[in-house]
Amino acid sequence: MADLVRRRVAVIAAFSNAPALAAKAATTTIPIVFAVGQDPVRMGLVASLARPGGNATGINFFNQEAVAKRLGLLHDLVPKAVRIAVLVNPANASATEPTLREIREAARVLGLQIAVLEASTSPEIEAAFSILVPDRADALFVAPDSFFTGRPVQFATLAAHHRVPAAYTQRGFVEAGGLMSYGTDIPDMFRHVGVYTGQILKSVKPADLPVAQSTKFEFVINLQTARALGLEVPNSIQLLADELIE
Repeated sequence: MADLVRRRVAVIAAFSNAPALAAKAATTTIPIVFAVGQDPVRMGLVASLARPGGNATGINFFNQEAVAKRLGLLHDLVPKAVRIAVLVNPANASATEPTLREIREAARVLGLQIAVLEASTSPEIEAAFSILVPDRADALFVAPDSFFTGRPVQFATLAAHHRVPAAYTQRGFVEAGGLMSYGTDIPDMFRHVGVYTGQILKSVKPADLPVAQSTKFEFVINLQTARALGLEVPNSIQLLADELIE
């Protein structure tokens, strides 16, 4: 971000929490368009959603708010699962800490046990999966994290090898062979950032663009993976899904 400021770029588009916070800390003059998974007011990025003030605006794609819903859908798909392993990235505290708060509360309501595993490298992801079976985890909840998002094939391969039903944030995991995902329609979120960036390049001030909130969410199930895991997906759940992958 310091390099971008030195280059005097016209606008900075910052995707996910850490880049957005870094951009905000680096400049008070260059316009910033962010996409974050948490409340940008609580993060200190804007003064309010309706009147951002300052040099930043963008979209909140509700990563944290979707945590409880995602855990509930995993529980519906795997009703016998009681002990859920939650994989988080300790290097991404801005996302990990609120995720753990949300999932612990959601697990309490559902009567589930939570076991937290950590990974911030590919070998650590493999190591986490090797712990799942000895730790008697019935299912895996992969926390929202950009590092994890870039490794859908690794996750799908490991989950299939260890026969672990897993819930993810984005459809890319399910397309790669993961069991299910629930979260924001990511392409729609990117389009919104692009629209705001274009408006700012046409001289609209960030302070005049209210922070948007994602309204499109998608629930995707891989039926082939479900069958391989010996899971029967009831029609009631299939009807809830936005897409069923055969």
